[in-house]
Amino acid sequence: MPYILIIYVMSKVLTMRAAIAEHVVDGCSVALGLQMEQMIPFAAGHELVRQKKRNLRLIGPISDILFDQLIGAGCVKDVVAAWVGNVMMGSAYNFRRAAEQENPGTPGEKLKVFDMTNFSLALALQAGAMGVPFLPTRTAMGSDVPKGNHFFYQIISPFEPKETLMAVRAIQPDVAIVHVQRTDKHGNAHCWGNFGVLLEGVRAAKKVIVCAEEIVEDEVIASDPNRTVIPGFLVTAVVECALGAHPSPVQGYYKRDDAFFQQYHEQSKTAADFQTWAGRWIYGVTDCAAYAQQLSSARVEELGVKNHAYAAATDYGY
Repeated sequence: MPYILIIYVMSKVLTMRAAIAEHVVDGCSVALGLQMEQMIPFAAGHELVRQKKRNLRLIGPISDILFDQLIGAGCVKDVVAAWVGNVMMGSAYNFRRAAEQENPGTPGEKLKVFDMTNFSLALALQAGAMGVPFLPTRTAMGSDVPKGNHFFYQIISPFEPKETLMAVRAIQPDVAIVHVQRTDKHGNAHCWGNFGVLLEGVRAAKKVIVCAEEIVEDEVIASDPNRTVIPGFLVTAVVECALGAHPSPVQGYYKRDDAFFQQYHEQSKTAADFQTWAGRWIYGVTDCAAYAQQLSSARVEELGVKNHAYAAATDYGY
């Protein structure tokens, strides 16, 4: 009698609460905001705050106000980044207070910051993705970035000419949390727009949580394989979260909410101000739907795409 092999492919879909609770533990390193100024996973970051995650290492390139919020909430031990602040307004008050005075996440101590450049962070994640301990480069040489920074080490090339180079230490985040336009239930994700260091980050991370504007049928993802920039086998959990990157933009879904960045700047000048802000926008909502409701349907509609720019049809036939 012939044997019949039946393979069950399990869905990786979880709620945001379950994904964060199960896969982000205190003391781990978390990569966020890998796509620079767009598709920042704010909803996931807010869930980290609500669950009172502690002693996190935050990893990211141009890290916007999400890092500032996590720092102000006492979630953060140290930061590995090229820049932290409010991209629109400049300084970020929680970060400044933590770095210059006292870090809420490590009372009695200042926030430890490991300075990187965008390129050196990309190299560190690429080394992690490749499984090598470092990658050599000339970047950052002659600057103060490598001083007192264990992510950099000066080496001599073994090849002629034996020039001095900088070795950038590999980074393998415990968890990478990313936001994309759409994914299937297995984590095969479509993303378009600026990738930043998304590709390096998800390949370097030990776990990947993909947050998406929408979860679509497998056939939608399979119809455009070249746009599947994150393969499902790398993904640990999938979360459907419309508006989950607000106030940052998601190309094809909504634009950047400039007013929100301005309002945050004005409403986080003191630690007490930030707690009031967080009471409304983080602790006062439970999920993406509640967040959108508080934002108001009129504002959500105003942020929506007004001038569509569709790609040309692609024929994968022969």
